[in-house]
Formats: sequence, C-alpha cells, structure tokens
Amino acid sequence: MKLYIKYMVSLRCKMMVKEELKKLGIRHFVVELGTVDLHEKISEKQRKEFAKNLLRSGLELLEDKRSILIEKIKNLIIEMVHYEDELPKTNYSDYISEKLGYDYTYLANTFSEVKGITIQQFIILHKIERVKELLLYDELSLSEISYKLHYSSAAHLSNQFKKVTGLTPSYYKKLKKKRNQNLENL
Repeated sequence: MKLYIKYMVSLRCKMMVKEELKKLGIRHFVVELGTVDLHEKISEKQRKEFAKNLLRSGLELLEDKRSILIEKIKNLIIEMVHYEDELPKTNYSDYISEKLGYDYTYLANTFSEVKGITIQQFIILHKIERVKELLLYDELSLSEISYKLHYSSAAHLSNQFKKVTGLTPSYYKKLKKKRNQNLENL
C-alpha cells in the first residue's frame, strides 16, 4: 500500500514521518519525499490517527488522485533540482512525463490549473533557490553554478536570478557576507 503526503519536501520531514509510523506501529518499506510504501493495508482508525499526527507537523495525508498527481510532480522537481548531483540531460518535460507515466500536456495543464503557475515556472523558482544555496556555500563560481544547473550561460542565470529575486547574484552574495559580519559584531 502506498500513501501520499503533501508538503513533505525535506529529509527532516522524512524523519518525522518515520517517527509517526513507528509510534502507530505501522510497518513500512520505504519513506521517500511525498510517499510512504507500507507492508500492508492500514485500518481506517490508523489512517485517521496518522493523518491527524501529520497535520500537527504541517504535513497532510492526500486522498484524491489529482492532489496526489500534483504532489508527485512537485516532489519530482524538488528532488531533481535540490537533491540530485546532476540535472537530467533531456528536456524537463520529457523527464517528468517519463518518470510519472503521463502525457506532459496533461500534467502541465493539471498542474497549472491547480497551482496557478506553470511547471516551468515552478522549476525556475526551485532552480533559483538552489542557486541561492550554492552562492551561500561559496564553493562554486557563477559559471560553475550555471553549468551545474544547465543554464546556457552565467549571464542567462544572472538575468533569471534578478528577474525572480530583484537582486543580482553578486549583490545577493554581498548581502549574506554583510549580514554575517553584523552578526559577528553583536
């Protein structure tokens, strides 16, 4: 049996879900971002208790197929952008369609209808969040970051970064350094 969980986007969420399953004595195979594979079906009482416990932590057990599909798309993108060492070499549309087993047009229309933004916009937002992380780590140059995240150039990345955040990548980096200096002076 498989359960789908909304807002489960980090390793910390996975640990929390595992803990809740353990408390309720629910045996599971795997806990991934947004999903839990169980050994067997659970009772309605266990399901309700699990859902209630998840809500306390800001997570939500999904019931309807459409919500589950949207969550699958979101989790696939988050995993792809934030947790994989390298982004796929194919088009994102082909990658998402292949991974989820649905026509991309159907996925894109459903996602846009429910979320109010396109899949591409969602990917861009997450890529920019990833750029922010990489800039703060200060281990890679902007050119290396643009290559890693499949931008055509550092200039393209900079333009998209500014469009989304209102800041240039270099200014964003300076703000972080200035903030750290201010904290050190306290």
